[in-house]
Amino acid sequence: MSHSSTVAPPEPPRTDSGSPLGNGLKQRHLSMIALGGVIGAGLFVGSGAGIAAAGPSIVLAYAASGLLVMFVMRMLGEMSAANPASGSFSVHAERAIGPWAGFTAGWMFWTLLCVGVAIEAIGAAHIMTGWFPGTPSWMWVLVFMALFCGSNLAAVSNFGEFEFWFSALKIGAIGLFLGLGVLAVLGLLPGTSAPGTANLLHDGGFLPNGVGGLLVGLLASVVAYGGLETVTIAAAESEDPVQGVAKAVRTTMWRIAVVYVGSMLVIVTLLPWNDPKVTEQGPYAATLDHLGIPAAGEIMNVVILIALLSAMNANIYGASRMAYSLVSRGQGPKALGKVTGSVPRRAVLASSGFGFVTVLLSYWYPDTLFAWLLNMVGGVILVVWGFIAVSQFVLRRRLEREAPGKLVVRMWGFPYLTWVALAGVAGVLVLMALGEDTRVQVIFTGGLTVALAVTGYLLQRRAPAAR
Repeated sequence: MSHSSTVAPPEPPRTDSGSPLGNGLKQRHLSMIALGGVIGAGLFVGSGAGIAAAGPSIVLAYAASGLLVMFVMRMLGEMSAANPASGSFSVHAERAIGPWAGFTAGWMFWTLLCVGVAIEAIGAAHIMTGWFPGTPSWMWVLVFMALFCGSNLAAVSNFGEFEFWFSALKIGAIGLFLGLGVLAVLGLLPGTSAPGTANLLHDGGFLPNGVGGLLVGLLASVVAYGGLETVTIAAAESEDPVQGVAKAVRTTMWRIAVVYVGSMLVIVTLLPWNDPKVTEQGPYAATLDHLGIPAAGEIMNVVILIALLSAMNANIYGASRMAYSLVSRGQGPKALGKVTGSVPRRAVLASSGFGFVTVLLSYWYPDTLFAWLLNMVGGVILVVWGFIAVSQFVLRRRLEREAPGKLVVRMWGFPYLTWVALAGVAGVLVLMALGEDTRVQVIFTGGLTVALAVTGYLLQRRAPAAR
């Protein structure tokens, strides 16, 4: 290829696998992060818009995007088990494609996580002001930001413990919901009768808004899957990184099938897809209300708050480790590279600070700067998945030649399913570009990608001279 002369220098690519970060995460932390990380506020709240657009076919939308996520996580697991690193896919992209790719993927993901911290803090503050009328929302934002910044400044085991209990609560809540839902679907719950296929096939049928509605639901479902990648970042600080990430990735399939697809099937079987409560209350609260569960709305508010706080904690952690990894490879401000007590505290402060500034932008410039930020990160997860697929294709070939023993986790059907995953990512981006509501996100995300890629390429060109 024409760019081969400018790709990484002759010496082995730099990684952060020998970093001074600790190994304070235990296997129980990783297992619970892997189990609970898939259950986020996007599922509890965002799925309502998908159901309203796709109707009962939202089950197909979540199944299709879930299959894509399974492929992505399997590819990422293969690379992370072979080369555990706190920079995860950024390190893999650097090794496979070149430093510019690692720079682009890493800083895009960092931006996504920091903006995510702000959105989650705002959402959590909204719930708290509902419970405590008269209290200012900025106060709750400050409390939550300080709490999780503080926990991440301490030993990594603090992050692990927070996520362990947050995930346990989320898993318990979704398990209880699914249990009650299945009983209701079978007509075994007192006061209910089996709905059969009435809600699935009536009111416009399984595809009430046609293929267009299904595509809107598909785009909504893709967003809900973001965040699974954090477990491969965390694995680098675990007691046994290789086995930890291998075990976490291998459980992804049934987690996605049960939590996402299963709960969507329960909701659209029990409730008419066009019930206004699905979007007004949220699909889970509406379902619990339909089943006659007392205080269903408040119960779901508690669960959503837990999901938001869990995501805040995980995003600050993931952003700080990604920033540290990039800096350790010469792709960021050196000041952020200092590690104190096995924790990159300056990277934690910078990531939390950027998140807090984003919150301020939402108050001061909601329709300009904040809106631009939201649009810029709208398609970031898809771009990252694209980097993961290309990196896995290159590194798998290299490992098969040089170190086949490191292939503890293997991507299924290689290389064919890798190409299928890459085509799936491209397809979703094309659908976003064609949609009136999502086209602007593709444009802004594309602009961010190009800007970072050019910056990374220029830094890469200067690197040999700097040595």
